[in-house]
Amino acid sequence: MSSPFDTATPGAAFDAFVGPARDTAAGRRPWTPEDGPLPAVYLSHGAPPLYDDGEWMGELFGWAERMPQPRAIVIVSAHWESAPLTISSPGEGTPLVYDFGGFAQRYYTMTYATPDATALADRLTAMLEGTENVHRSARGLDHGAWVPLSVMYPNADLPVIQVSMPDEDPDRLMRIGARLRELRAEGVLVVGSGFMTHGLPFLTRDMLRGDSVPGWTDDFDAWASDALARGDVEELRRFRSAPGMPYAHPTVEHYVPLFVTLGAATDAEVPATTEIDGMMWGLSRRSFSLA
Repeated sequence: MSSPFDTATPGAAFDAFVGPARDTAAGRRPWTPEDGPLPAVYLSHGAPPLYDDGEWMGELFGWAERMPQPRAIVIVSAHWESAPLTISSPGEGTPLVYDFGGFAQRYYTMTYATPDATALADRLTAMLEGTENVHRSARGLDHGAWVPLSVMYPNADLPVIQVSMPDEDPDRLMRIGARLRELRAEGVLVVGSGFMTHGLPFLTRDMLRGDSVPGWTDDFDAWASDALARGDVEELRRFRSAPGMPYAHPTVEHYVPLFVTLGAATDAEVPATTEIDGMMWGLSRRSFSLA
């Protein structure tokens, strides 16, 4: 699997992928009320290295292909922790936040010009008030939002609003997700975007080359997979004492968006459907959906 240390042509896999993907995505069937609520999803989002991984892009795109085309997207990313709860700029062509470092220059000039999302921002504000004090900002979409969405929905033709995480408390995040739940019945895709393991300080050259997976990733991923398969929300709340900790998550912002997804589910204790698994750089890419 490629890394920024050995990619001769950064984004070459994305360049080969994006044209055909845009053509295919243009023919997707739009969501209708007869489809029922869209799933609540948690995805491991990647960063620019996603654009060098054709297999992973194919998995994300295929996931989007299995769903009707949403009317809009609301996404909570690990990369925006801000209190009070804040929503991103709803204007047409929302700017991007290039919140990463050490990658090829082309990744700092990429665009994802989504359409106006003012109506969605107004709807979100009305839904969340009473649970949260909602603020608005001029902030654009960070890479936890625009990188995976540019693969799943490459035509940038859906209104997108990003919502900040006001803190890392599972119960509060589940309450926020619960407030978003009814959007799913309106054709809005609700997304928690993180990474199932994120022990970046502990990566080695062997992991970056794809030659090894550390025990702490295997242990934490197996623990999470088992709890998700059983719909065991209480176990998922006990993540700080899970196998593989604290190496799997030396900080927990990439894990806790999962609780927004659980809160937005019709029933958080129903077994989750694994949509993507496997590893990148020794980190778990596990992503799942809930009805």
